[in-house]
Amino acid sequence: MLSFSPVRTFAVALLLALSAALLPAAGAQAEDRTVRGGRLDWGIKSSFLSYVTGPIAQGSWSLKGGAATVDSHFRFHSATGSYDPDSGAFRAGFSGGVRFVGHRKGDGSYELDLTISRPTVRISADGSGTLHADMTSRAKGAGKVNRTSQVPLAELDLSGIDMTGGSSPVTLTGVPATLTSQGAEAFAGYYTEGTELDPVSLSVDVATAGKPTATPTSKQKEKEKKKGEAAGSFEDAAVDWGVRRTYREYVTGPVAKGTWTLSEGAQDGGAFFRFPKGKGTYDAKKGTLDADFAGRIRFTGTELDLTLSKVAVRVKDGKGTLSADVTDAAEGSPPREAVPLVSFEAGDFTPKKGLASLKEAPAKLTSQGAKAFGSLYSAGTEMDPVSLAVAVDKKARLPALPDLGSGATASARATAATRAPGSAATEPGAGSASPSSSSSSSVGAGTYAAIGAGVLLTAGLAVYVFLRRRRANANANSGPDKG
Repeated sequence: MLSFSPVRTFAVALLLALSAALLPAAGAQAEDRTVRGGRLDWGIKSSFLSYVTGPIAQGSWSLKGGAATVDSHFRFHSATGSYDPDSGAFRAGFSGGVRFVGHRKGDGSYELDLTISRPTVRISADGSGTLHADMTSRAKGAGKVNRTSQVPLAELDLSGIDMTGGSSPVTLTGVPATLTSQGAEAFAGYYTEGTELDPVSLSVDVATAGKPTATPTSKQKEKEKKKGEAAGSFEDAAVDWGVRRTYREYVTGPVAKGTWTLSEGAQDGGAFFRFPKGKGTYDAKKGTLDADFAGRIRFTGTELDLTLSKVAVRVKDGKGTLSADVTDAAEGSPPREAVPLVSFEAGDFTPKKGLASLKEAPAKLTSQGAKAFGSLYSAGTEMDPVSLAVAVDKKARLPALPDLGSGATASARATAATRAPGSAATEPGAGSASPSSSSSSSVGAGTYAAIGAGVLLTAGLAVYVFLRRRRANANANSGPDKG
């Protein structure tokens, strides 16, 4: 659940496990290491999000390039870069982005339009650190759109942190961040240099340059191939679906205080879950698919114990359905088999270069799906989109999963008392206009003319106090649509 704390009382910790086997001999130069895989978690600025989605700007935010929301932060994935354990020099670039819009104009455009993507953390040998990012913003009051690549957006306070001598994974937690002069300009003038931003956390895998990281072996890949060949109609297949972003945020939020667990081959893609190893039949001429997938996901928390397994996808006549076996242990009802959860538009599903695929097809909840989720949502509610890939050729490869790193956790619980827009503790989806974009309104800050850092910070603190009291008084038995 998105819940951002503007109070700068975050512990700064570097978990660099020392390994005698990897340390260089006395007097020897440590080998440079390659950063391959990992994630960066950052809330950007809590009061800005409160303003964007509040009653004045009446805006929203959307995720781009596989970015996700996890435990009060935006999550950026698939780190690449380098690390020198001898000097402590470090560089890690991440994929994904977030777009903020607000103050919609009559022509459909937005006066506030800001995108932050591809964040990169750079730490020099002298211990200074900077977070860079690609920025696209509309200058406040001018309407001009500016695009800048890898702006030095925030200075990172690494006081007391020794970056030397570490092994994999390299982890930084709650590093304080302040806006730079270049960042203030790229931020369309909404904040001044030195403004405190949300703290930054990251965890990345590192490996000695030239040596492979822990990826599937050729034998493992060949084994999957043979399973696909045994199915007869296609080589391999996978379906990606996140259920619903705000539902995931509710699960890990302050009311449900829950988690989710993946098993039986299901994989965490950050913004979605992947159900792999598809088996079944596919007719390229007719564009039909009848496939069953591996994987199981269980959501647990206060008054919550819901399991989805045996995911299946059926495509015919340009229409698709995703179904699953549903077990609601909290409700105490018997397991329901092959429940059609969502329907989606399949469109053109013919193979291209050996791969038939659909990318983020909009999905809507079915009436049976509504019952499966305990009537939290009504039939027709927009759920997370469905992505589907079917390899009909031995040379074709399924889309790569975002690399969250070996230390990635699927569902650590949220610890902050505040929350950000789109993740109201009482409703896993209230106000969301699309499955992975708009978020619901929350307490706004001042007026548009007073969007300066001081006013927004004050509003953010007010939200913090209000929601902290609300959480303390929350009814533990209230459902996600109550309260």
